[in-house]
Amino acid sequence: MISVFLVDDHELVRTGIRHILDDTKGLKVVGEAHCGEDAVKWCRQHPVDVVLMDMNMPGIGGLEATRKIARFAPAIKIIMLTIYTENPLPAKVMQAGAAGYLSKGAAPQEVICAIRAVHAGSRYIASDIAQRMALSQLAPHTETPLACLSERELQIMMMITQGQKVTEISERLSLSPKTVNSYRYRMFSKLNVSGDVELTHLAIRHGLFNAEPSMSSE
Repeated sequence: MISVFLVDDHELVRTGIRHILDDTKGLKVVGEAHCGEDAVKWCRQHPVDVVLMDMNMPGIGGLEATRKIARFAPAIKIIMLTIYTENPLPAKVMQAGAAGYLSKGAAPQEVICAIRAVHAGSRYIASDIAQRMALSQLAPHTETPLACLSERELQIMMMITQGQKVTEISERLSLSPKTVNSYRYRMFSKLNVSGDVELTHLAIRHGLFNAEPSMSSE
């Protein structure tokens, strides 16, 4: 039996995935969390085989949660299940320690196949996403400008696009405000933007941030 833990800030999404997995022989959902912080805490306290992780959530988000879990529990296989399919996110997520990357538009059977594949020790990236990643390596000049950002810079950029302030980011990532600002100004220089508003607009243009209002999970 493969145990699965669900992480998504939308209860409706978690409920739908739970129904699919609980109806599948050999899979069992053993817990849920609505944010990255709770996911990290849960995985420290409970054994689990596979985590299905959303990317864009309140707090530290899926990328940072993946990095933390992969660091203290490398045996846990993490699959990012997200609306964000454009580079550089898939590559950064895999570098952070994820074993799989899927679009939320994936068919239920593909999610099940991915869970079984990563549990067996393989990596699983949706074919269309893997193709874009490969093409970006063959033609690096066509890459998004966001590819120049480090994993930490990308994480902070995503938190900024969610409206989080420097003090919030520093607290959630256990960094000093001075360090967070250093990352911000480094991003501004790399991306040739002058502030958080321009940074957010750039993120929207390159598919890193969904400008549409999200559903409430309450």
